[in-house]
Amino acid sequence: MRAIPTLAIVAALMIVFGGASVTPAQPPPPPGPPQVSPPPGQPQTPVAPDESAAEERTPPRLSYVDGQVSFWRPGAPEWVAAQINIALAPGDELSTGSPGNFEIQIGARAFVRGWAGTAVGLVNQEPEFLQVKVTAGHASLDIRTLDPGRTVEVDTPNAAFTIDHPGYYRVQVAGDRTAFISRRGGRAIVTPANGAAVSVAASEEVVVEGTDAPRVASYAAPPLDEWDRWNYARTDYVAEAVSARYVSPGVYGASDLDRYGRWRVVPDYGSVWVPTAVATGWAPYSTGAWTWDPYFGWTWTDTAPWGWAPFHYGRWVFVDSYWAWAPGPVVVRPAYSPALVAFFGGGPSASVRVGWCALGWGEPVIRWWGAPRFVGVAWWGGWGGPRVVNNVVIGRTAVVNVATINVYRNVGVRNAIVAVDQQHFGRGSVVSARIAQVDARGLEIVRGRLDVRPTPVSLVPTTVRG
Repeated sequence: MRAIPTLAIVAALMIVFGGASVTPAQPPPPPGPPQVSPPPGQPQTPVAPDESAAEERTPPRLSYVDGQVSFWRPGAPEWVAAQINIALAPGDELSTGSPGNFEIQIGARAFVRGWAGTAVGLVNQEPEFLQVKVTAGHASLDIRTLDPGRTVEVDTPNAAFTIDHPGYYRVQVAGDRTAFISRRGGRAIVTPANGAAVSVAASEEVVVEGTDAPRVASYAAPPLDEWDRWNYARTDYVAEAVSARYVSPGVYGASDLDRYGRWRVVPDYGSVWVPTAVATGWAPYSTGAWTWDPYFGWTWTDTAPWGWAPFHYGRWVFVDSYWAWAPGPVVVRPAYSPALVAFFGGGPSASVRVGWCALGWGEPVIRWWGAPRFVGVAWWGGWGGPRVVNNVVIGRTAVVNVATINVYRNVGVRNAIVAVDQQHFGRGSVVSARIAQVDARGLEIVRGRLDVRPTPVSLVPTTVRG
């Protein structure tokens, strides 16, 4: 098994699931066919990514939840109901009841799924390596594409399975027995505890029994069952998303856009996506929660079922009295951001407030995460369109002093600034804590790290008992 890097908070607080038996539940049907307008006939020219994008990472996201699914992050007060679209970090755990199903997106066309009675955890993430553990139940890995040099490791109580080839893989753990199946051209290496590595060929099942001196047996893969067929159909649906034509290949969540909005062409911004089921007066980044991510710091988790791509990529624009998400020109390698907002601080002397507003077309995010040399820097990572500072288009090589940034176009849109009193920031949904009217003149732009310390309840998007 690959060594795990030292993570103090994980080491101190990691919880291990028991190896309970599994009662499979009826899997839900795959989503219905998308209903969207046909794409415009305008080709999009790939644009080279920002140089610093190569140093970024895209966290796995919880992309589907059905039934009883619980989530825990090291340091949180308790387990909470899992919320779709949360960005996962090493140490995070998911557990299902019966019925219960979940899906974790680990690549543009790669997914880890758990059935009823399943316990899965994210152990480690590096640029070319992802490590998960399955300690009970049924899990699948449907990997349609895998970048060259990238590997995925699945750890169970008595073996580690290393995957470096696209395919469909099934893992079943019951006590000290692990069954691993490889299909659709998949290949893997199994390393039993205290044992020698063994290759797993396509259409093969390997069973490992025992922990002290594991016994390894190989069989022909059994026929597909109902859950396998659901996995195949689910991935087919995601892979065939119409919205994928408009966004960069590495952007997660394109299939979610198909069902909840329409694409339009706007002269100034090209192809934009308009959500179709938002409340009157809605604004981006107003229906969700700020959670604390061990790597990215303050990260937005939106409650909308389509709430991944529009809040971690692209920009929001207000045209003809409606909000639209503009992904910008397709880039070779998009860069994930924990949120694309401008932060504001200050307010009345009796109540310090924290506010934020969605970035407009081409505006930079002033980074609050990552290495110190990136914090407080105007950043266009993964943005392929024009770069705009104070409503002026600048060159791609221009050096921007963030102290000179004082104009954000969306600030002038009604309800666009979302704000809460500082004691409510990062403590559950912002809907109930949102300040009804915000005077932008009383707020100052935050040009670096946000001066709000996380608490244990900040680690999960759902309000918990503190």
